[in-house]
Amino acid sequence: MTGTSPVLLVTGGSRGIGAAVSLGAARQGWAVAVNYVSSKDAAETVVAAIRDAGGEAIAVAGDVGSAGDIESIFAAVDRHFGRLDGLVNNAGVVDVPERIDEMTPQRLDRMFRINVTGSILCAGQAVRRMSTRHGGQGGAIVNVSSMAAILGSAGQYVDYAASKGAIDTFTLGLAREVATEGIRVNAVRPGIIDTDIHASGGLPDRARDLTPLIPMQRPGTADEVADAILYLLGPSATYVTGSILNVSGGR
Repeated sequence: MTGTSPVLLVTGGSRGIGAAVSLGAARQGWAVAVNYVSSKDAAETVVAAIRDAGGEAIAVAGDVGSAGDIESIFAAVDRHFGRLDGLVNNAGVVDVPERIDEMTPQRLDRMFRINVTGSILCAGQAVRRMSTRHGGQGGAIVNVSSMAAILGSAGQYVDYAASKGAIDTFTLGLAREVATEGIRVNAVRPGIIDTDIHASGGLPDRARDLTPLIPMQRPGTADEVADAILYLLGPSATYVTGSILNVSGGR
């Protein structure tokens, strides 16, 4: 299907920040490809909400930790929409709190394969489709980093923090690499956000427990992060590239 609406791919789009971005982008006129790994029902719920509101969306299965899956995700977008105008590299994982002297090679492989390699490979696929160098019409990429990249997450998960530090550097480099090819590349650094990702790391109450450390004295919401991402994707940010926006309540 080829339409006039710009097309956005959101990795990890079925829950949390990714779902908020998918729903918000649809309200702004984007057609949305909602990527998921295992939460098919959650992805279909997001898609149904977009369609019920008159928008266009599809759910696309695939693990960004797999190069083959990444190719399949983008091929599905090509088949259905015939174009790509934006990418939100949102998919990512944390792990249980551990010191560096307790971490296994398997843990580190998973962390960097999904959080770093996956984001870079997805960006490469997007550039092949959006860059004027490849005959594209330009576009925007927003990477989801974390305040952990500059805080370090000592005693919790320095590997996650390091993976997000890599995303920060990648954002700056890619922005300069494709600045003359019609593509803007930016990132957001969420702070303590009240989403399910904390439970996946074994700390379901983390957002509440860390509230005293946040200058604004509350965790953020997925919608607040999504608003920042949508700004960077949209027409109000046409001269913004290579920027990293903290969405952290001052932390």
